[in-house]
Amino acid sequence: MEVFRVKSIEQSIQDTEEPEHRLRKDLSALDLTVFGIGVIVGTGIFVLTGRVARDLAGPAVALSFVAAGIVCALAALCYAEFASTVPVAGSAYTFAFATLGEFPAWIIGWDLMLEMMLGAAVVAVGWSGYLTSLLESLGIVLPDAIAGEGATFNLPAALVVLALTAILVAGIKLSSRFNLIIVTIKIAVVLLVIVAGLFFINMANYTPFIPPSKPTPAVEGLAAPLIQVLFGITPVAFGVLGIFSAAAIVFFAYIGFDVVATAAEETRDPRRDLPIGIIASLVICTLLYVAVSLVVVGMQPYSQLSESAPLADAFKAVGQTWAATLISIGALAGLTTVVMILMLGMSRVMFAMSRDNLLPRGLSKVHPRFGTPYRITILMGVIVAVLAGLVPLSTIAELVNIGTLFAFVIVSIAVVILRRTRPDLPRSFRTPLVPLVPILSVLACLYLMLNLPVETWLRFVVWMIIGVVVYVTYGYRHSRVTRRPLDSR
Repeated sequence: MEVFRVKSIEQSIQDTEEPEHRLRKDLSALDLTVFGIGVIVGTGIFVLTGRVARDLAGPAVALSFVAAGIVCALAALCYAEFASTVPVAGSAYTFAFATLGEFPAWIIGWDLMLEMMLGAAVVAVGWSGYLTSLLESLGIVLPDAIAGEGATFNLPAALVVLALTAILVAGIKLSSRFNLIIVTIKIAVVLLVIVAGLFFINMANYTPFIPPSKPTPAVEGLAAPLIQVLFGITPVAFGVLGIFSAAAIVFFAYIGFDVVATAAEETRDPRRDLPIGIIASLVICTLLYVAVSLVVVGMQPYSQLSESAPLADAFKAVGQTWAATLISIGALAGLTTVVMILMLGMSRVMFAMSRDNLLPRGLSKVHPRFGTPYRITILMGVIVAVLAGLVPLSTIAELVNIGTLFAFVIVSIAVVILRRTRPDLPRSFRTPLVPLVPILSVLACLYLMLNLPVETWLRFVVWMIIGVVVYVTYGYRHSRVTRRPLDSR
C-alpha cells in the first residue's frame, strides 16, 4: 500500500542538501546537551514535584522520577542510534518514515505537533504566573484582565512566546547562546535549592516514605488511571501504584531529550554529537530531579506542598523568603528555555513534514540570511502565542505525556526494523542489546501510558482522528513520496 511506502535514508539525507531547504550546521555536542537541559529542567522541577508528591506518591516521588528516568534512558538509547544514523530534522517523524512508512510517519508527526504546541503554550502561561508573582513582590500589580489565570487575554504569556519566536528566527546559534545563559542561571538556582535545603530537612517528613495506598478524589471517574479501570482495581493514590501513577505524570519533566534529535540537521558532527547531547542531558537532569524532590519533601510534609510553586513555598515555610525570590527568578529562567526549545522542536518537525509535501511545501522555505525555517517558526509562534493568551492554566501535562510516550514506542520499534532492513548503514552509536533494550523500552512506555487517566486517552484518540482526516484530505494527495520513484532498499 502506498500509504506505508518508506522514504529511504539516502533520500532523506539528499533532501537536506536542497538549497532552499538547507539548514545551517552550527551546533556542537555542548550546544545539544545544553538544549536538552534547557527544556528538561523546567515545569517538572519547578511545578510538578509538589502536585504529584501531595496527591499521588508522597516522599516516594523521588522513586517516580527514577522510574520515569529509566523509561527515558531506554528510549534515549534508541533515539541516539537513530539520530546519529539519520541526521535529518524531524526526530521520530523522520525515523518512522524510514522504517514504518508514510502514514505512520504522519501520525507520529501529528502527535509531536500536539505534544510541543500544547506544551509550549501551557508552560508560557506558567511563566506568566511566576512573572506576575515576582512583580507583585516588587510592588507592581498587573491588571487582572491581562495577567493571571482569570485574564481575558494573558498578555505576558503571549509576549514571551513572540519574543522567543524572534530569537528562533534569528538563527540557531543565537538561540543556543541565549539558551546557555538562561540554563546557567537556572542550574545555579537548582543547585542552591539542593544545598540550602539540606539545612532545613526534617527527617520525620520522610516517614512513611511510601504512604499506604488509599482511595482519593484525585483519581476518581475519568481521572482514574486506565490500567486501574481495565483491571477493575479500585482507583487509589499512594502505595506502589501511586509511585507509577506519579511517574506517568512527572514524565512531562523529561520531554526534552527527544527535542535534541529534532536539531540533527543543524549539528556539525551529528554521528558523534547527537548521542552525547541526548544521553548527557538526560543523565544530568535525572540526578537533579531526584536530589530536588528529596530535599523538598524533606523540608515540608508532602501533604502541605504547594501545587503551583512547591520549591519557593517550601523555603517560605521555613522562613527563607530570600531563597523563595531567587527560586522564582530561576523558575522564570527555566520556563523561558522550555518554551523556546519546545517551539524549536515543533518547527523542525513541521519543517520536515512540509519538505515532504505532507504540509504546504512553501512553509519549509529557509531564510537566506539566518538559515532557519522562518515561515513555519513565525506561523507556529503566532498560534502558540494565541493559545497561551487564551487558554487558562490547566493540567494537560498528561496529554503531552501520552504523545511523547507514543513517539518513544514508535522509535524503539523502528530501531529493530532498521537493523533488519538496512544492516549496511554505518552506525556511529549502536543501541546495546538489541532487540532486548527496544522491547523493554516499548513495554515500559506502554505501562506508563496505561497509568495515565482515561480522559487523557479520550482526548488523544480525538486528536489522532483529526490527524487522519487531515492526512486523507491533504497529505496523501500532495505527498512527494507517492509522486516519485524512491530507493527500493
